[in-house]
Amino acid sequence: MSVAAVELQERTSDLEVARAVLDTEARALGTLAGALDENFSRAVDVLAKTTGRVVVSGMGKSGHVGRKIAATLASTGTPALFVHPAEASHGDLGMVVAGDSVLALSNSGETAELADLLSHAKRFGLPLVAITGRAGSALAQAADVTLLLPAVPEACPMGLAPTTSTTMQIALGDALAVALLTRRGFTTTDFRSLHPGGRLGAKLRRVRDLMHTGDEMPLASPETPMDAAILQITEKRFGCLGIVDEAGVLIGIITDGDLRRAMGPDLLRRKAGDIMTRQPRVIGPDALAGEALRMMNESPRPITALFVVDMGRSGVPLGILHIHDLLRIGVA
Repeated sequence: MSVAAVELQERTSDLEVARAVLDTEARALGTLAGALDENFSRAVDVLAKTTGRVVVSGMGKSGHVGRKIAATLASTGTPALFVHPAEASHGDLGMVVAGDSVLALSNSGETAELADLLSHAKRFGLPLVAITGRAGSALAQAADVTLLLPAVPEACPMGLAPTTSTTMQIALGDALAVALLTRRGFTTTDFRSLHPGGRLGAKLRRVRDLMHTGDEMPLASPETPMDAAILQITEKRFGCLGIVDEAGVLIGIITDGDLRRAMGPDLLRRKAGDIMTRQPRVIGPDALAGEALRMMNESPRPITALFVVDMGRSGVPLGILHIHDLLRIGVA
């Protein structure tokens, strides 16, 4: 067999292994979803009533998953932190105080390092929610609510490496976080306050915070001669001109494309209202920057600027937003 044939066989084998792993884990998640019962709602009740923080803990791979769950909870409106169970026994129990609840993860339910944390929770009457794969384990017996992982095989061919079990743990953590944010009515505004940085934070900024207002807006009446209209398009540098009626309502727009389509020997003798595009795309001031980008990119004709209008006053323009404004904050 040639070297190329061997390499192809290895690549095919790798793909088969990968697909088998993903298929095993996908089926496990389906089984987990079907196994959920009233204990899930009870767990959400416990965490929703927590006046302090949700203290997440786990050892080994469960600990890595626990860190992610704590981060997801905190970023979606449920105050949470991760406490390493071994460190807890050496002073970090002081981080777990009255008003907190504990979310402990252990597939076996017999993780020795969790013992001191569980005893601390019982001593101070802290609610304990367990995610474990064994109903009769020490962790399940100690918990106020147990979320039991179904008995499904690990994706590892030896059945030993935590793969399917940790995938179920992380998915169950996501389910808890989303159920909690839904119950609390967590909004995009709340989400933005917890995610001010990066591209996600930029997409959650409001149009009113980015738009150009007042004299910066390129506006003219439909009776404006085209030579004056072209001068204003050039001066304002948005590549367009909004056309407003006597009441100040936006009734049309002239873009570079409109100028090209109307190009002819009589262009400068025409009026703005003759060549404008009626019913231009507009957006409200409270829309998100990400929504503005989506509108600019809509088919069949992407645009580079949007007029921001008062939706409650029949479309009076309040400002204008250019795609460069979105580029500047990292949205586009």
